[in-house]
Amino acid sequence: MTTPKFKPGVSGNPKGRPKDKTPATLLRKSIMGDMPAILNTLVELAKGGDVQAAKVLLDRVCPALKPQAMPICLPVNGTLAEQGGEIIKATLSGQIPPDLGSQLITALAHQAKILETNDIIRRLERLESST
Repeated sequence: MTTPKFKPGVSGNPKGRPKDKTPATLLRKSIMGDMPAILNTLVELAKGGDVQAAKVLLDRVCPALKPQAMPICLPVNGTLAEQGGEIIKATLSGQIPPDLGSQLITALAHQAKILETNDIIRRLERLESST
């Protein structure tokens, strides 16, 4: 039996990671004093039409909105094709947004694959049990 490299409960690095020595911390410290000038430069560039500078500023001030769940009412009975038709109608009429309609159609396609696979498994099991 081999002896463990380290004893249980005893750190292999007793001094631990040195504080304030990570590359990110060192970079933050090095630009901290220049931050007002950097921000002013970004603002001036954005005002001058620099789209990248504007994006940097806006991403920090106004982060992208996260999608929110919204209740929808669609019939859940009928064939998958009929349900897909209802989703398309609801999308085209503006009842649901196009991205949600697309996600619902994708979910129906995945459901169709699951049902198809399940059907194939049952048929194979029936064939194997009859031979």
